Amino acid sequence: MAKAMKIDIGLSDKSRAKIAAGLSGLLADSYTLYLMTHNFHWNVKGPMFNSLHQMFMTQYTEQWAALDQIAERIRALGYPAPGTYAQFAKLATIKEVDGVPVALDMVRHLVEAQEATARTARKLLPVVDECDDQPTADLLTQRLDVHEKTAWMLRSLLEE
Repeated sequence: MAKAMKIDIGLSDKSRAKIAAGLSGLLADSYTLYLMTHNFHWNVKGPMFNSLHQMFMTQYTEQWAALDQIAERIRALGYPAPGTYAQFAKLATIKEVDGVPVALDMVRHLVEAQEATARTARKLLPVVDECDDQPTADLLTQRLDVHEKTAWMLRSLLEE
């Protein structure tokens, strides 16, 4: 069996470990948000069914692609990406929703989950800036843009 090569991408082992840990939390929040959104897509009902069903599908499809980007960045830093429900439950800041909420409560839960995921990404920005890790900073900036915009769009559904 070949010995693993040392990783030398211009980031210290300590920096890579710290960033990978932060990205693991983002992956856990992102997966929890993905699952919540997909669940609500399947179970939404009421007068807004069609528009919410379609909106949720657009959102969970985008989130699914993001999961891969986050996990692959963790791998590029030399660490295993978390990938079990147990790991995600331990790392996520988002709590699962019990039962099947009514449509507008689904929207409220998704606003909170989008904002929580944005906070998780934002919390990691100073770390990656300090480590001069532009690829991770770019990924975080992209994720923040998506989560903040999606939260705004969802919040707009709740306003009169």
